[in-house]
Amino acid sequence: MPPHNPYATPNAAIGTLEEGVSDEAIDALDVSDTWKARFKAIHHAGGVKLDKLKQLEPKERRKAFSFNVYGFFFGPIYYAIKGMWKKGLSLLLACAVVVIGLGMGLDYFGYSKIANALGYGVSAVFAVRANIDFYKKKVLGDNGWW
Repeated sequence: MPPHNPYATPNAAIGTLEEGVSDEAIDALDVSDTWKARFKAIHHAGGVKLDKLKQLEPKERRKAFSFNVYGFFFGPIYYAIKGMWKKGLSLLLACAVVVIGLGMGLDYFGYSKIANALGYGVSAVFAVRANIDFYKKKVLGDNGWW
């Protein structure tokens, strides 16, 4: 037996949050059947990273990676209603920094019409991320800042 080194890094089991996720666990969640179907599709697509998205049937692929209309139109307000206010706030601040920087640069070079359209990109970020972030909150129990 090797001697114990109190200064060595701890040996922790390396795993992911998605190891304990199953269809039965998703069925037990307190969400609507529509959200359960989306969560199952995201789970079958490989979880948050959507590694196996191309292996799914087109119908299930659309459920896993879909555009959330409420997220598009209401953005941070939708996140706050769903209980993900920290994620909504951090996304809003990150997008604001990028949009302000790009907007000033594009306006300086004479592309003010493109700079005015950057707000739609922010809305699209919320729309695309909303389902994945809600999956992380409800299924994985991860409601962190980022």
